[in-house]
Amino acid sequence: MATPRFSDSPDARSKSITIADGLDTFGILNQHSVGNTAFQVGVSDDKGTRRYMEDAHSFVVDFAGVRGQGFFAVFDGHAGKHAAEWCGEHFHEYLLGSLRTSSSSTIPDILNETFHNVDRRISLLCEESDGKIHSGCTAVTAFLRIEDADGDQSFLASPITNQPSAAIPSPEDTKSVASVQESPVSDSEEGASPDKTNKKPKSASASPTNRFTRALKNLGGGGNSPPSSPASLPATENNTNTSAVVYPPPSFRRMLYTANAGDARGVLCRAGKAVRLTYDHKGSDKQEAKRITDAGGFVMSGRVNGVLAVTRSLGDSSMKEFVVGSPYTTETQLTDDDEFMILACDGLWDITGDQGAIDLIRNIKDAQEASRTLVQHALSKQTYDNVTVIVVRFNHGAP
Repeated sequence: MATPRFSDSPDARSKSITIADGLDTFGILNQHSVGNTAFQVGVSDDKGTRRYMEDAHSFVVDFAGVRGQGFFAVFDGHAGKHAAEWCGEHFHEYLLGSLRTSSSSTIPDILNETFHNVDRRISLLCEESDGKIHSGCTAVTAFLRIEDADGDQSFLASPITNQPSAAIPSPEDTKSVASVQESPVSDSEEGASPDKTNKKPKSASASPTNRFTRALKNLGGGGNSPPSSPASLPATENNTNTSAVVYPPPSFRRMLYTANAGDARGVLCRAGKAVRLTYDHKGSDKQEAKRITDAGGFVMSGRVNGVLAVTRSLGDSSMKEFVVGSPYTTETQLTDDDEFMILACDGLWDITGDQGAIDLIRNIKDAQEASRTLVQHALSKQTYDNVTVIVVRFNHGAP
């Protein structure tokens, strides 16, 4: 089996944020498109008082080649940086793979499939490292999808437009592990209790191939934290992904699909009110505690087997019998009342509630400034964890 390669840095790193050098450039990881007017993305992070940076993040503008679509995610690592950093670089590729090979499935089912595929891949990383890697990460992901009125994408010639072709994966393709970089540990503490009922996801299918990953290699990479303002970001010098995006028809709807595992959280601002999009999977939750005890484990002091504060995650292969990768999913049709969305790790949510975060940034129109404000607020309140925040401000009426 291939041995994964890692950088010497103990900090998790996300690909540097850039700006596209042409109107028709799309699909690059952590790259703002100069032609996108559908939303603004702001990303800020800080390792706080922790020794290492354990979080990773990712976003893709005009995701899957459709103008106005977007993918956004925050990954909060623990027991090592590897899972979070790997997800930051590759999760979106696996989602693209599932969209391509499972085009007849619903988006929540595709997100569920993606979570399971990624969870298995990280477990393989652990197996092939001879015990050197045993990390996991919580995850909150959001897919902003442009649809026809009936929920389809009939304006597309194929399920994924303008993406490189690749062979459909076989189970054996999961045996080869892609090269990754390292990421540090975050011992997630407990925050507020969840306020939603968990959904039971369906079983997953085979994961995308390395061939597909290589075909989409220009979507991944490594880098550091984002500059303070998108306006100051340099243009990309070596951008080769210049196929034209597909523009949706005049009549379309925006659907926001979210999926999370663990206590990384997503919150929507609807007419000034906070709407929770995710579910906090913690040992303090009665439903989750029952699931774990039914599986033969136990919860002590709010921690699974006395160790892990979260009950769902990607990775954590040594505890996979109890700490599952099954996500909680939601789908929301956006209206003019929906102003912005916050995705963040528990470094923010341990400090402030959903409505408090909304109130703090509602009048800040620049998404980057808003994300930075939330991070600075958490730091000023002496958060003990890493903090990563993505703010997506919606511009209604523009694809």
